[in-house]
Amino acid sequence: MNHTANAGQSQVVMYTTTWCPDCWRAKKVMESLKVQFVEIDITHDEDAIALVEKLNNGHRSVPTILFPDGSVLTEPSTTQLMAKLNTATN
Repeated sequence: MNHTANAGQSQVVMYTTTWCPDCWRAKKVMESLKVQFVEIDITHDEDAIALVEKLNNGHRSVPTILFPDGSVLTEPSTTQLMAKLNTATN
């Protein structure tokens, strides 16, 4: 699968791994706010890994969350993520 940063995305896209506690937390926040999102596990997806590394100065930092407005949050705190989601959905 070819991944590009927000190429026509109308939904939030979250790059994750299954073993990442910050990813679990971010998913719970989005689900609690009823925000629809696409989750992409980078574990076995070379294109997704490349995009995450490109967005994070060579680091495989997850969660990396792309928003329809083109902004990106990497490893956001609960407060940061909630603030962004509240402004993005209003």
